[in-house]
Amino acid sequence: QVHLVESGGGSVQAGGSLRLSCVASGYNFYWNCMAWFRQVPGKEREAVATIDRDGRINYPESVKGRFAISRDIAKNTLYLQMDSLKPEDTNVYYCAAAPYYRCSNRRDDFPDWGQGTQVTVSS
Repeated sequence: QVHLVESGGGSVQAGGSLRLSCVASGYNFYWNCMAWFRQVPGKEREAVATIDRDGRINYPESVKGRFAISRDIAKNTLYLQMDSLKPEDTNVYYCAAAPYYRCSNRRDDFPDWGQGTQVTVSS
């Protein structure tokens, strides 16, 4: 059974940084697509970063240049470095995993989710 546990959320002022971590267990980390999503109030959960099994990375324009996804395969850990944070980045951030053949930025392609970690950015 896949198990994902996020940590690293918190409160920062605008312009600050946070680093989220997600420890994965229960499957072969390398063969999966991993992503960070955030829950936008009133909207679908949106992907803010994805990384496929070959290391290809995608970001939406809203976070490009500010967020960076990475992974440590030996530690089965996924990271999200968030810099130049803005108040509109305030959200619950979720780690998600999908089989390598379903790697996308769509929520429905990810069957496995962590519990989420709150990020709050004040102005």
